[in-house]
Amino acid sequence: MSGHDPEPSDDELVSRVLDGDRNAFGDLVQRYQGRILRLGWGFFHNQDAAQDFAQDVFLKAYAGLASFRKASSFSTWLTRIAYNDGINAQRKFGRYQSMDSEPEENRLLSPEDAFLVSESVAELRSAMTRLPEHYAVCLDLYFREGMKYEDIGKVTGFPVNTIKSHVFRAKRDLRVALTNGGKEGL
Repeated sequence: MSGHDPEPSDDELVSRVLDGDRNAFGDLVQRYQGRILRLGWGFFHNQDAAQDFAQDVFLKAYAGLASFRKASSFSTWLTRIAYNDGINAQRKFGRYQSMDSEPEENRLLSPEDAFLVSESVAELRSAMTRLPEHYAVCLDLYFREGMKYEDIGKVTGFPVNTIKSHVFRAKRDLRVALTNGGKEGL
């Protein structure tokens, strides 16, 4: 046995949880908490609500773990639970919006460069709010979460070709909006 054991896979952690190891579920929570919080933020636009949402999602996942059939990866299954909960709760909170985040590298920029970056980010956020909701969700899951089209399909229920089309159209619409300085139709 080496001094540096590889990190256990999701399947290994799930098996350990089902065998009674509650700490293994904590490892899964730590691994996917960022993704679920970002989805929660997208649905609720509020940090406290996003944290409550994430806690609820992980509780549902824990309670339903015995029914996890491994037809998809654990991360896809968990994201599907979060997506469904978010869609159901969305009626109360309004439309999905991508999570605002500022890269840490921006703190190292000169004031002038930081201003230019913040203006560009503001234009991008504004353009994102004008995208159809299903475009924004697919774009976030593809680029921000690094999910494959097939996994996004399992999460959203959209066919893979529809997801590819949504991502393509979202990129095209963002390019047009940003090329026109945020003023469509110029």
